[in-house]
Amino acid sequence: MIVGTVKEIKNHEYRVGLTPESVHELAAHGHDVLVETGAGEGIGASDADYERAGATLLPTAAEIFARAEMIVKVKEPQKAERAMLRPGQILYTYLHLAPDPEQTRDLIASGATCIAYETVTDSFGGLPLLKPMSQVAGRMSIQAGATALEKAHGGRGVLLGGVPGVLPAKVTVIGGGVVGFNAAQMAAGLGADVTILDRSPEVLEKLGTYFEARAKTRFSNRANLAECVAQADLVIGAVLIPGAAAPKLVSAAMLKTMKKGAVLVDVAIDQGGCFETSRATTHAAPTYVVDGVVHYCVANMPGAVARTSTYALNNVTLPHALRIADLGWKEALRRDPHLLAGLNIWDGKVTYEAVARDLGLEFVPAASALT
Repeated sequence: MIVGTVKEIKNHEYRVGLTPESVHELAAHGHDVLVETGAGEGIGASDADYERAGATLLPTAAEIFARAEMIVKVKEPQKAERAMLRPGQILYTYLHLAPDPEQTRDLIASGATCIAYETVTDSFGGLPLLKPMSQVAGRMSIQAGATALEKAHGGRGVLLGGVPGVLPAKVTVIGGGVVGFNAAQMAAGLGADVTILDRSPEVLEKLGTYFEARAKTRFSNRANLAECVAQADLVIGAVLIPGAAAPKLVSAAMLKTMKKGAVLVDVAIDQGGCFETSRATTHAAPTYVVDGVVHYCVANMPGAVARTSTYALNNVTLPHALRIADLGWKEALRRDPHLLAGLNIWDGKVTYEAVARDLGLEFVPAASALT
């Protein structure tokens, strides 16, 4: 198969779909790999590194899209990239379609076969291709929140861990999944006063066992959530419904109860955000203020630590990329129901139920693509 990867063009996105090591693996399996010139600059991988790994360098993304049978990316294709997709071409990347009707319409019109990292499952009920970026984003959310809390960045002027004789910041983490766990781990490690909210008794028990006295857990109902948000210096939104738009858990009215200069970090912004007042921002302009509360809603947080993120991502995406290239997408999906769960759009049809439901589109079961 001819596999291509291009330089990401989303604002301050430095990750790349394939590392030189991943190119080497694909080439060893007999596949031709096309890489856009400069695609790996953001992770410190030179064109020469890719050539030594067996890639063919091409100067433009247009040439990659024109020749490749499978495009491997990191972020959802931007409008110019979507215009270059063609019927039957495989797109393998993060998509986050539920809050993005324009992208969904363009991918439907393209006729491409679109496999989304974020909905591929595993035998444990997890999302293994989303997990490493959730780990990165969860940890980064505390770094970003701590910076936003500084007075010079619009925050309250509070040090997350405090100092002897001065109380630490109160951190509320909404959601105890991968993002929430990693955020709480970082915040607790810095000495913050951490509370994690979740609706699952099993998750709360697991978190309580892990953190013991280093973090508190509370059942997530309206009253507890409202109380914790009002008391917090920093709130981390870490809620995920696989493939679907995130629920708006923190209302605009709740902001009026918060401390001036408190910070909200919405890690769920890729799926539309879990704060009513959230709107996507970029690394170039990461924050804005509503009712005196600083909002950090960068939609590609892991892109800021591109090398760590790219290698962590390739560790989990490459095995599926190899199977798709070795077997063809239909046979690869036929053999692996977990990879089949990643099929979001095929032949102009929406094949992921949550996306179809949230956007009011017709749903066609993914299995119908395999006949």
